[in-house]
Amino acid sequence: MADDFNNIPEEELPEGIIELTDEDGVTTQFEYLTTIDHEGELYVVLMVAQDEEQDDEEGEVLILKIEKDPETDEDIYVSVDDDAISQAVFDKFLAMMDEEDE
Repeated sequence: MADDFNNIPEEELPEGIIELTDEDGVTTQFEYLTTIDHEGELYVVLMVAQDEEQDDEEGEVLILKIEKDPETDEDIYVSVDDDAISQAVFDKFLAMMDEEDE
């Protein structure tokens, strides 16, 4: 089953940092990297927010599909179970990063 994450607005979070709470109630801070359109669907690319002690380590990228909650009509983030889609979105993300570096 896919994990659904609800975006919890937090006024005191630094810019670009969001908190997501999974269906088990576990809240994690993520750094928003970008939103990517892939085949007409939107995906958000996030990285687990690191503290100052972890700055020299590379973080793991998380790709979630943006869907609408049918009850509230708010955006929710859903895990992507298809490895081919995850890889395609990640490849687009890497291409965007390469363009920015040039």
